[in-house]
Amino acid sequence: MPNQFAGWLMTGTAIKSNDAAAADEANAVVLKEYGFQRFERANYTRDDGRKLSVKAAVFEDASGAYGAFTYYQIPEMLEEKIGQQAGSLSNRVLFFQGNVLVDAVFDQVSAMSAAELRELAGTLPQPAGSARNLPSLRNYLPARGYEKNTAKYILGPVALDRVNPPLASSMVDFKSGAEVMLGKYTATAGEATLMLIEYPTPQIAAEKLRQVDAAHQVTAQQPGVATILDVGPFFDNRTGPIVVIAAGPLSLNEARAMLGSISYEADVTWNENTYVSKRDNLANLLFNVIVLCGILIGLALVAGIGFGGVRILIKRLFPGRVFDRPEDTEFISLHLEDKAPEAPGGR
Repeated sequence: MPNQFAGWLMTGTAIKSNDAAAADEANAVVLKEYGFQRFERANYTRDDGRKLSVKAAVFEDASGAYGAFTYYQIPEMLEEKIGQQAGSLSNRVLFFQGNVLVDAVFDQVSAMSAAELRELAGTLPQPAGSARNLPSLRNYLPARGYEKNTAKYILGPVALDRVNPPLASSMVDFKSGAEVMLGKYTATAGEATLMLIEYPTPQIAAEKLRQVDAAHQVTAQQPGVATILDVGPFFDNRTGPIVVIAAGPLSLNEARAMLGSISYEADVTWNENTYVSKRDNLANLLFNVIVLCGILIGLALVAGIGFGGVRILIKRLFPGRVFDRPEDTEFISLHLEDKAPEAPGGR
């Protein structure tokens, strides 16, 4: 937490803790599921006497901060442009920036309160690399019929069971690496819930869907079974590694339209070092090879001209003394003579 920002000055010292219970005792387990790391709380005042209380929780990555934000967000909140996403209700403002979730409470809200918190958001440190990426699953919630501020991003069983899902956490199996996204939608006969469960591979998703279908059939025959909650009509489907569940007072056409609006598209992300430095760049390597070839050709030309030029110069200055001396010139001579053949009998 900064000592001052936008005219606000910290009073006393910030309270710091690595215990999730210090941030929220009732939801400490939920915060741990989102990757809670540490917590800070500080009080601020202005010259005009206004007061501000700020609580900040740091998570392992931006997905954890986003998930915690959706967990605390309520439908009555107004959307604010602070950080990456924000909501306000009365004198309370909730927002997250990177992997930090901030809960700010003013004693008096002014027209500049949002701008002041935007300056605070700008001072928060940002995670590096892939830790700043938000979950792609949130992009699959369809916009049509969506009730604002009802999206919930879930990473653990405790958080899921507390948001009244259509499918119990025991059926989701978070140990396999599942991520869950829920949203409320307006239907003709009431409010429906759309639940997206993303698994690491399509094969795992297909197996989980078969288990959900089997449990749903058992629940229909034995109402006391607790694997599927009593939410009325239940529809499911799979697209890639995502299992889609629509539950609530939905007609068959509404359910088909809702399920059909979600189509998985593979998004390949390369998060390894691409080595684009000057030393490791391929184009730079080719350029250096060409330069090296030019240098070798130049050296060969200089050596050739030097060798031939020195020889010619010495021959002119010292003719027959160093090169081409007669006594050193050796060659084979056959001494062939052209003689007429002798006549027979010696005549």
